[in-house]
Amino acid sequence: MINTYQTSLAPPPVPPRLGRSHQVLIPAPLSGHSKSLIRFLVGAVLLQLFLSVGGFILLYHNDQMLLSPEKKEARAAALMSDKQETSAKVLARMFVKRPQTPDQKSKSGYLQWDWDHSTLRNTRPFIKSWLTILQSGDYYVYSRVTFSKGDPKVPLATRVMLRKSESDKEEKVLMQAYCSLDSSGENASISHPCTATQGEVVTLEEGNQLGVWIQGLSLVDFEERATTFGMYKL
Repeated sequence: MINTYQTSLAPPPVPPRLGRSHQVLIPAPLSGHSKSLIRFLVGAVLLQLFLSVGGFILLYHNDQMLLSPEKKEARAAALMSDKQETSAKVLARMFVKRPQTPDQKSKSGYLQWDWDHSTLRNTRPFIKSWLTILQSGDYYVYSRVTFSKGDPKVPLATRVMLRKSESDKEEKVLMQAYCSLDSSGENASISHPCTATQGEVVTLEEGNQLGVWIQGLSLVDFEERATTFGMYKL
């Protein structure tokens, strides 16, 4: 009696015989119907793209046409205000003017400004030494005065002065600064400039005037970048 053994596993594959040719599948070229279908799909996509762009342009044009003149002017004004915001800020950057006569250099007094090379925006000059504030608010005011030589009898002092208006004769010290310069002994023949710098945030009213007073104008270095004065509205 012969016992048979059954299993659920598939039999092993039969190796191909030597010398037998293998069948190679080569894709058939697209038919005319397939090419037409692809062209149709590409054309549909391009048409949809053109319609979307054209619709956007049409909607934008209609929106501009429906705007009232008042809205158009308001929109233009808003754009202009954004562009002019920086140029409308109040500021002054002053360069000092050299004294023309020895008498002007020998005495103490106010620095005179070179209006041709200074920058003024929303401020107004007054005479030769004063700046008039046109807008009330908080300002950062700064001053830099360089002394080229010292004097044993005259302190190297500089003050930013304030008066309420053109007609007001009372002057108030807004800021003041000093610097020390040795002009005696062996160092008398050597140039050792010193600079008095000051800056402060102050509240100014419309019509106020500012000027820079110096103790001994003959001691000041009048080079363009050595002595200057300025302010800007915060």
